[in-house]
Amino acid sequence: METQTKRRSGGRSARRAARAEKLADHLRPIQPGLSGGTYRPLTDAQVQRIHRAALQALEEIGLADAPQSGIDVMTAAGAVLGDDGRLRFPPALVEDMLAKATKTITLCGRDPAHDLDLSGTRVHYGTAGAAVSMVDVDGRNYRESTLQDLHDAARITQQLENIHFFQRPMVARDILDNLEMDLNTIYASCAGTTKHIGTSFSDPSHTAAAFDMLHAIAGGETAWRARPFMSNSNCFVVPPMKFATESCETMEACIRAGMPILLLSAGMAGATAPSTIAGAITQAVAECLAGIVYVNAIAPGHTAIFGTWPFGLDLRSGAMTVGSGEQALLSAGCAQMHQFYGIPGGAAAGASDSKMPDMQAGWEQMCSNVMTGLAGLNMVYEAAGMHASLLGFCHESLILGDDLIGQAMRCVRGIEVDDETLALDQMREVCMGGPGHYLGTEQTLGRMERDHVYPALGNRASPKEWDETGKPDLIQSAIARKNEILSRPSPVAFDPELDQKLRAAFNIHLPV
Repeated sequence: METQTKRRSGGRSARRAARAEKLADHLRPIQPGLSGGTYRPLTDAQVQRIHRAALQALEEIGLADAPQSGIDVMTAAGAVLGDDGRLRFPPALVEDMLAKATKTITLCGRDPAHDLDLSGTRVHYGTAGAAVSMVDVDGRNYRESTLQDLHDAARITQQLENIHFFQRPMVARDILDNLEMDLNTIYASCAGTTKHIGTSFSDPSHTAAAFDMLHAIAGGETAWRARPFMSNSNCFVVPPMKFATESCETMEACIRAGMPILLLSAGMAGATAPSTIAGAITQAVAECLAGIVYVNAIAPGHTAIFGTWPFGLDLRSGAMTVGSGEQALLSAGCAQMHQFYGIPGGAAAGASDSKMPDMQAGWEQMCSNVMTGLAGLNMVYEAAGMHASLLGFCHESLILGDDLIGQAMRCVRGIEVDDETLALDQMREVCMGGPGHYLGTEQTLGRMERDHVYPALGNRASPKEWDETGKPDLIQSAIARKNEILSRPSPVAFDPELDQKLRAAFNIHLPV
């Protein structure tokens, strides 16, 4: 008996030591690309009705304001230019281009460990947006966002396991020249993270210099085209049902340069899109289908993400609302449409209307992050850090979002039912002559790290323990974590030779 006790104790100590080590990726309870799709807000019949309505809108209403280059390529493919200047799309053309569109997308990171597989209902969470302000949680106020803020956000993202990609979340308002702002956005983002990055361009003419920089970072144009680690977030339409002329020209340049495209339709329900959830989804789908025609008429199979981003509107005040239940339904419904077409897609979720990382922000961020994850949305944009209906970004909220998304991803993973998880053998052992509880059993200890997600900052201590440890405050803990990350040199900073080359070629505003 004594020998058996020693053996068990030794095994427990070994398990404790093993738990102190970081789990291999395949054993972690959550990881990028978990498959969702268990939540379906739309029935199959409703999906079909939205599809047919979108095709009818494209055939009868069409889109205005395409650049001449776009008119030329789309009419050559089969679109019809009306006397009213609107391009209309026969259903057969749309179906033909859907057949040509790529269904298998991997978004590359500069580090292949951060590559994102967008197949099926695999879910990934990341940042996005164009906030013009930063949330100052200490002073409880807002200030203009800067290039340093952007770089810091990228550096923080690099350290957060549940933030899978970094799309530029804020505008560097301290750089007045738009070309320099676009180039410095690329530099600051790439110098902060090796995860996949998304950005936009202020003007089509800026793309040439941008690709010069990206080629230099990648190690040459061939290396860039083999693994493009940055995508173009392109608002190619101005809802309702109009092309954004300059953005379309930017998109054409990015396609020629081998850059993945996020086809972004961002209508506002009740203002620039129908006020109903079904109507807003239908318009976004129609606009993105026009984008699929556009992209594949230029380059069949070019990497393009179906970016339906309809937003909500508080019809009492006219204020944009991104933290509502309606927003969660909008984005979850869009995820189903992406799956219907078999094209990887993205939508907005996880943003908050709250001005600070408070309880309102928590319920708003969790609601849409969970619902879109369960719906199998491939790319959940604006999933962390975004406040004030997309006007403000918060570093501390980005860090807290890592914990929040961890719990959302555990919901996405769902419930496994097999002989082991049904645990009948455990029940027999524990209940029939055993200790009468499952604490410390081989199975409980063996699965505690594989089945459970533990928050990094969320506090689960008892009130007594919380008091004895100085009553830690969640926001103050996030501030401390931010300061810890930013106090260390960036582990992915450019090597000195490349950095010197970039600074010699471009006016880089970040200090050395």
